[in-house]
Order: sequence, then C-alpha cells, then structure tokens
Amino acid sequence: MTQHSSLKSANKIVTKRNVLKRFERIDVLRARGKWKPGDRALGLPKTKQAP
Repeated sequence: MTQHSSLKSANKIVTKRNVLKRFERIDVLRARGKWKPGDRALGLPKTKQAP
C-alpha cells in the first residue's frame, strides 16, 4: 500500500506559509521597532509579510 501524498515528510514543504508563528511575528515587529524586550508576547498586532 502506498502512502497518501498529504502524509509525506514535512521537510518537502516548499510552499510559503501565510501564517506566522508567534516568535516569527515578534521578529518582524522587532525589526520594525514596534516590539522591545519586556513587552507582552500575547495580543500581538497583525503583521503582513513582504512579498
């Protein structure tokens, strides 16, 4: 029996995700100067990725 294509290894994912994880959003906000150490990590503003 073969494995379904949706269950293949996650290492083969090459599509760009459109949702950022919390630490990725903090990195984006930090680069824009809108987040500094000590600020809350909950309730972060939405960030748009550059194309």
